[in-house]
Amino acid sequence: MSVVKINVLTVPAEQRETLEKRFASRAHAVENSDGFEWFELLRPVEGTDTYLVYTRWRDEESFQAWMEGPMKAAHQGTAEGGEGGERPKPAASGSTLWSFEVVQQAGPKSA
Repeated sequence: MSVVKINVLTVPAEQRETLEKRFASRAHAVENSDGFEWFELLRPVEGTDTYLVYTRWRDEESFQAWMEGPMKAAHQGTAEGGEGGERPKPAASGSTLWSFEVVQQAGPKSA
């Protein structure tokens, strides 16, 4: 059964561009991970500073393997904008991870 992980990021207005650029620079970092199914970065449009990072995985084990491998490595390295080996300041001021199991789904109708 697929699982969905939604990382809820609080991003101040002045950090939005930074956050989006960082995600764009790592655009394909997750796509080759075993068990990965889907990714979306959702920008807020109605009076909130909350971004949602939506990922869908074949199972919990696939997500955990990615967290302990590629994701951990990506967050420990220096990202664009770091100077002298220092890690740049996080763009988000807060983060919460939501977890869901997919119990129903629908796709677009075939023509």
